[in-house]
Amino acid sequence: MARILVVEDEVDVRDVISRYLKADSHDVLTAASIEEMYSALEKECVDVLILDLILPDGDAMDEISNVRVMCPSTFILIVTALREDRNKILGLEMGADDYVTKPFHPRELVARVRAILRRKELFYNRELVYKDMRLSVGERILYIGDEPVELSSKEFEILLLMFSNPKRVFTRTELLENVWRDEERNERIVDVYISMLRRKLGKERLVTVHGIGYKLG
Repeated sequence: MARILVVEDEVDVRDVISRYLKADSHDVLTAASIEEMYSALEKECVDVLILDLILPDGDAMDEISNVRVMCPSTFILIVTALREDRNKILGLEMGADDYVTKPFHPRELVARVRAILRRKELFYNRELVYKDMRLSVGERILYIGDEPVELSSKEFEILLLMFSNPKRVFTRTELLENVWRDEERNERIVDVYISMLRRKLGKERLVTVHGIGYKLG
């Protein structure tokens, strides 16, 4: 059973999708807008996000890259009435994992979700590699060379975010929002965890970009 968030503003479509997914033994959450989507994801990152691109409060295409950073292990399936190939391609380039075009049969959507979950299982068994470091997603352990480095939950989430976006510089605010989410913390906690990670990794592997934030070195 997977936890799935369906973001769709058309009530009938949302209800049909939810009903078919529940019949396939999934735990389904729903949202009708971009604002409601973020409200749900701030509480918990789901296994699969089913995202209609055209929503009352904006174009969800613009939110895909943000969701990918916020919830790097969430798989994104976009739903759109737009038939132009460029929109499908753009969605995939922005970070979506698959798409369906309206109108579609609910069974097709369920089949695509099953395929995504098979890939997600592979995701949890994969290793993210950067230079001499390997982050085992399933084990939640970092390897430097062949030496394992034990990580706390927050340390792992910080590194998962960075390994998933190895060239990106993350500000303290971005790390706070994506790792601590709705927990009440100030940016000082980010510096504390970065310091602990540097002691484990070495300063050269986690560097400061002055005036901006932190990145893999």
